[in-house]
Amino acid sequence: MAAPQKGRDYRGFILLSILLGTRRGAWAGHILYSVPEEADKGSFVGNIAKDLGLEPRELAERGARIVSTGRTQLFALNLRSGSLVTADRIDREELCAQSARCLVNFNILMDKMNLYPIEVEIIDINDNAPRFLMEEMTVKITENTAPGVRYPLNEARDPDVGTNSIQSYQLNSNQHFSLVVQTGDDGAKYPELVLERVLDREEEAVHHLLLTASDGGNPPRSETARIQVTVVDVNDHAPVFSLPQYQVSVPENMPVGTRLLTVHAVDLDEGVNGEVTYSFRKITQKILQIFQLNPHTGELSTLEGLDYEVSNYYEMEVQAQDGPGSMTRAKVMITILDVNDNSPEVTVTSVSNLIPEDTPLGTVVALFYLQDRDSGENGEVTCTISENLPFKLERSIDNYYRLVTVKNLDREKLSVYNITLKATDSGTPPLSSETHISMNVADTNDNPPAFPQSSYSVYIPENNPRGASIFSVTAHDPDSQENAHVTYSLSEDTLQGASLSSYVSINSDTGILYALHSFDYELFRDLQLRVTAQDRGNPPLSSNVTLSIFVLDQNDNAPEILYPTFPIDGSTGVELAPRFAESGYLVTKVVAVDRDSGQNAWLSYHLLKASEPGLFQVGLHTGEVRTARALLDRDALKQSLVVAVQDHGQPPLSATITLTVAVADSIPDILADLGSLEPPADPNASGLTLYLVVAVAAVSCVFLAFVIVLLALRLRRWHASRLLQAAGGGLLGVPASQFVGVDGVQAFLQTYSHEVSLTAGSRESHVIFPQPNYADMLISLETCEKKDPLSIDFRECKDEAENIQQAPPNTDWRFSQAQRPGTSGSQNGDETGTWPNNQFDTEMLQAMILASASEAADGSSTLGGGAGTMGLSARYGPQFTLQHVPDYRQNVYIPGSNATLTNAAGKRDGKAPAGGNGSKKKSGKKEKK
Repeated sequence: MAAPQKGRDYRGFILLSILLGTRRGAWAGHILYSVPEEADKGSFVGNIAKDLGLEPRELAERGARIVSTGRTQLFALNLRSGSLVTADRIDREELCAQSARCLVNFNILMDKMNLYPIEVEIIDINDNAPRFLMEEMTVKITENTAPGVRYPLNEARDPDVGTNSIQSYQLNSNQHFSLVVQTGDDGAKYPELVLERVLDREEEAVHHLLLTASDGGNPPRSETARIQVTVVDVNDHAPVFSLPQYQVSVPENMPVGTRLLTVHAVDLDEGVNGEVTYSFRKITQKILQIFQLNPHTGELSTLEGLDYEVSNYYEMEVQAQDGPGSMTRAKVMITILDVNDNSPEVTVTSVSNLIPEDTPLGTVVALFYLQDRDSGENGEVTCTISENLPFKLERSIDNYYRLVTVKNLDREKLSVYNITLKATDSGTPPLSSETHISMNVADTNDNPPAFPQSSYSVYIPENNPRGASIFSVTAHDPDSQENAHVTYSLSEDTLQGASLSSYVSINSDTGILYALHSFDYELFRDLQLRVTAQDRGNPPLSSNVTLSIFVLDQNDNAPEILYPTFPIDGSTGVELAPRFAESGYLVTKVVAVDRDSGQNAWLSYHLLKASEPGLFQVGLHTGEVRTARALLDRDALKQSLVVAVQDHGQPPLSATITLTVAVADSIPDILADLGSLEPPADPNASGLTLYLVVAVAAVSCVFLAFVIVLLALRLRRWHASRLLQAAGGGLLGVPASQFVGVDGVQAFLQTYSHEVSLTAGSRESHVIFPQPNYADMLISLETCEKKDPLSIDFRECKDEAENIQQAPPNTDWRFSQAQRPGTSGSQNGDETGTWPNNQFDTEMLQAMILASASEAADGSSTLGGGAGTMGLSARYGPQFTLQHVPDYRQNVYIPGSNATLTNAAGKRDGKAPAGGNGSKKKSGKKEKK
């Protein structure tokens, strides 16, 4: 038996191999490294930067990376140190099986186009223990077998190579057997069991032995198998194969289960001693998964499909054994023939996904690798692309191809190129594959923005809202991104001395124009702008377009009446008509204009109102006021006409003027006629003064009583507060005269003032009740009069005060525009006309009316006026008569209050005033009286 060999240290050998391999690689024009298998991930393999004569930082700058044609990446490149390291643990047995030398080839790609071949040798280490195919072997030996006979045993398998493979076999100590190890032509060791002594079945029928296989690693590894030796009767013939070895060649695409060959052995013995069974002898676990052997017929068939690219040759041993256990062996060699069953593969090594459209001709834009796993003609590959592309293919080293530009690129015509690389082999039938590469053309600013039209016309109605969008312009730039980002602006210009930017603005991003002012057709009718569109390229490109804005007229101006006009001195104008004017007599003519244009300025005249219907008519288009019939004696001497002037806009606008036509031959006749129309004195007016005096006296008495009660309460609360001050009252800083306390609540006093003024010379009385003045917080005692004065709830009183609604003013105080005295009657205003809101003007007008009334009653003029003019002619002109003054005896005006008294007509009819919500009861009492 061979003694186990002592393990050896491979670390020095590995380091020496790395140094020698590096030098030898540099001398041979390529770089060779070596690394032990099962090294940790990231283990140092070699210094790529140093061996290439570069600094480590240059690797990153030049884009160095590993290009491998294998399916897995075994190594990685450390760009910071310039070292080649392992990418993962490497198993030499999985990578190279039983090959004596295991080499891994790959390339280093730099500058995207330069390749440097690298070769790394994987050094074997003792990482696998020997393994027997069967843990228990059976050997049958006849009892008459002479000593010295050898029985082959199943050898162990060790995936390692060299000294790490199986080096020795050992058999446990026994009296009958020994072990001999044979070495084959391939260096493999085969153990054989040698019979040392004659066996005696009757003495011992079964012998149990232990066979140990050891490798030469450091430390050594071993494996043990059991051997069962069965002693049988005499069998003097062993099976014999018909051939010493069997060979067969089959294509790789053979179906599963196909019979490959049949081995045959003959045993001359009879009976059980002549029955032969077949089995595999020298075989790996992988082969057992691919092939099967029928133990009775010797047929060898496949269990799974064959693949030439995985393995193109299989070698195995089969043995034939008869019943007693005599056996013989033979070799079986199977050759796999390649068929074209693999399509070519295209591996894109490097590609420029973004190409500037001004790229020069001949620029390399892609690098890719072609391979076909088939062999011979089946592995010869050609590559093509479409002919209508601005690119062509060029052959590089090995099976690398380059894609270069041959035509100028234009992104605006085509921004993306979808290139199909078609690889075809030379097999029969030929197989092909396609790989698609997408390349985007980067834009350069070579196109200015363009407007769809050279000019635009915009029509905008006047009086447009400020800030509203009026138009939108859009320019298209065929470039992309920033080169196509268009901004809009307006050129600087002026209109009527002002900058155009003060009239119109433009959104620089959207091109929407906004009106900064409301356009007026009467001020300007058109506007010329120049819009500039500019991109953001470098340098920027721009273009201009002319924009004409036309303002459309709208009916926004009412007609203006030029004639007749009121006199400048404030007096009322009167048109004269002869007493005996015939039908069609031209009394006057209304002249009006409209600032609008077109149909918005077409005017028509209409008679809206006349004191004597059918007496006058107005020309529809001329505005002439003529008599419709002859004047009669029964016709009133003063005629009032309301003429309306209307345009034809949508909606139409209009203006009115009130004309006073006096029927007389001259002005003195008018004054004499109007003086005779003075209204008679009202016999009931003298009683009104008495009612007013009684009412004022009653209110004053009630108010005086309220003040006395309030003062008494104030003194009582003040006395109580003085008593509380000793106990720490909180109102020491407030003067006692400014508030009173009610149940612990402090309320400030209210101040009321009433003014009563009576005119002595007239038959009317003037009563004024100004609004009460509140010193601070006001509380109406009337709303709380039903409560105890000493327990007033101020919040409740406040809520009741807020719920009181003020009565609207009486509409009986309104009179027409023609009835207003003074300058108020000469202004354009509401036809109904309200009583003056200013208190000063109101009192002045009342004083004037009262004075005039006294003058008319006494028959003496103090204002210097003529008869029938109430003394107002000197101030308001000769045309102002009593007919222009409302009947002041019908109303009593109380400034500052909404309470009104109904007029005489309302009393006679028994009607309440229209707006007098607060005086209905009083009016009813007065009516009864």
